[in-house]
Amino acid sequence: MEIEASNGHSNNKISEEKSERERQIDEWLPITSKRNAKWWYSAFHNVTAMVGAGVLSLPYAMSQLGWGPGVAIMVLSWIITLYTLWQMVEMHEMVPGKRFDRYHELGQHAFGEKLGLYIVVPQQLVVEVATNIVYMVTGGTSLKKFHDTVCPSCKNIKLTFFIMIFASVHFVLSHLPNFNSIAGVSLAAAVMSLSYSTIAWAASVNKGVQEDVQYGYLASSTSGTIFNFLNALGSVAFAYAGHNVVLEIQATIPSTPEKPSKIAMWRGVVVAYIVVALCYFPVAFIGYWMFGNAVQSDILVSLEKPAWLIAMANMFVVIHVIGSYQVYAMPVFDMIETLLVKILKFKPSTTLRFVTRNIYVAFTMFIAITFPFFDGLLGFFGGFAFAPTTYYLPCIMWLVIYKPKRYSLSWWTNWICIVLGVLLMVLSPIGGLRTIIIKAKTYKFYS
Repeated sequence: MEIEASNGHSNNKISEEKSERERQIDEWLPITSKRNAKWWYSAFHNVTAMVGAGVLSLPYAMSQLGWGPGVAIMVLSWIITLYTLWQMVEMHEMVPGKRFDRYHELGQHAFGEKLGLYIVVPQQLVVEVATNIVYMVTGGTSLKKFHDTVCPSCKNIKLTFFIMIFASVHFVLSHLPNFNSIAGVSLAAAVMSLSYSTIAWAASVNKGVQEDVQYGYLASSTSGTIFNFLNALGSVAFAYAGHNVVLEIQATIPSTPEKPSKIAMWRGVVVAYIVVALCYFPVAFIGYWMFGNAVQSDILVSLEKPAWLIAMANMFVVIHVIGSYQVYAMPVFDMIETLLVKILKFKPSTTLRFVTRNIYVAFTMFIAITFPFFDGLLGFFGGFAFAPTTYYLPCIMWLVIYKPKRYSLSWWTNWICIVLGVLLMVLSPIGGLRTIIIKAKTYKFYS
């Protein structure tokens, strides 16, 4: 009897030591370290995560979709993603006393320990790393446009160098330890996204409907039209992908039984979504209305003049993308650091952080410099990884966990979202891949 008791006692001691170490690790990891965020933090983190530079390609996506399907897909996406976002916010604390701080923890709760990891982590990593790479390209391209607009007669500098210049900022910023410490960066980014969206549509209105405007499809062949349509679907999916960081953002909000974090989070999400609507709809519809199918894949290019305004808008894009990069990189840093500290038993230290984060930024920079075909990548990744995590993974989890009655409203809603999401995932990479292949034919490395 005594032996058993002493065994129990020593086991308790071991588990206490373990939980103490785990607590220290949790306090050190970027996502779980500080839980004192205000609801408006969630609003601008969400705006920063959602409104990418993808906005600027929306008029072009509209020109590939056409008026009817275009408007329908934009509005439908807005509604579906808001619904799945609501599900994520609700599921964050559905188990009393436990918080799912990361997307994959929720996945493990729904699909089991092993399977949950295998389903969620690869997708989430692809989304976040791909976004970071695309943002490297966007940042570099916008800097280059800024330089070319301000000084058309200057010596031409390679895009490669501009991407390096853009990356240099991240070698500094990525050492901010957690979500709350990037709140300032994120706020600046959210304000910028509103600003350049407004510039984009206001300058379009100012330019007026072009003389020989046409709203037909550009491609000469039916197959070309269909491929373009699919690629545009991917662009729209990319524009609405902020779900990969939503639980991680909610994890920073304090929670008590009387005031669960979902109240504050939901308030932030609604504000964010109103801002998103104000950014997306005017740009997409007015841009298409003014330029028709002659609109460029980046609306700022269609607006050549006035030069100072376009230069300013491009600078805003750069600032915004700096913020977005950080918001998307944070969960990746969290994953890498969790792996190193919890699985490989490294000691949580500043040096560890310094080394891993620099390697990550260097990696994304290298890939961005190597493959900068921007819009094809968007369509490809957009369909491949954004559709699942944004459009239907939350719905599947909801069905698995809450088991709504068959043929009830909840059941139907979720299944419709799942079907649409799967279609999107299958169809849009096809368009994106074709764009990549066409561009790659004429592409020179490191030009």
